[in-house]
Amino acid sequence: MKKLEFSIEIKASKEKVWEALWNNANYRKWTATFIPGSYYEGELREGSNVRFLSPGENGMFTLVEQVIPFKSMHFKHFGEVIEGINQAKTYGDEAIEQYDLVETDEGSLLTVTLNTEEEYITYFTNSFPRALHEVKEIAESYSLILFFLISSIIHCN
Repeated sequence: MKKLEFSIEIKASKEKVWEALWNNANYRKWTATFIPGSYYEGELREGSNVRFLSPGENGMFTLVEQVIPFKSMHFKHFGEVIEGINQAKTYGDEAIEQYDLVETDEGSLLTVTLNTEEEYITYFTNSFPRALHEVKEIAESYSLILFFLISSIIHCN
């Protein structure tokens, strides 16, 4: 497997970036850059089993290895889901996908680390930057909405 890493600077708090990543509606929006209609089943809490799926119920089944709210979400992928049925555990121990957030002077740095098979390197190299740009748009729009809301409240008083 080949290790890939993608990072993006986002002008929003870690809390807003976390919400952009893991809120169900937001997750569906940014993962549509991979496959439109993507979603997950299960709870995103440490030790839980989750399935990442496309509309045809194809995808992969996974363990949530680590959750530190507003800091990290780490997954270990086990195998494929085909037409809603978990297949055999065929992925090795190195089949990981990790989302890490660090506070910066400008907001937050989001870094995604994953290991993938050689055949998917081009796909992820093209797709992940687009997906992270979508996360950035979602998180930064939260900041703008909050700014305008607070500004209007202040000006009304």
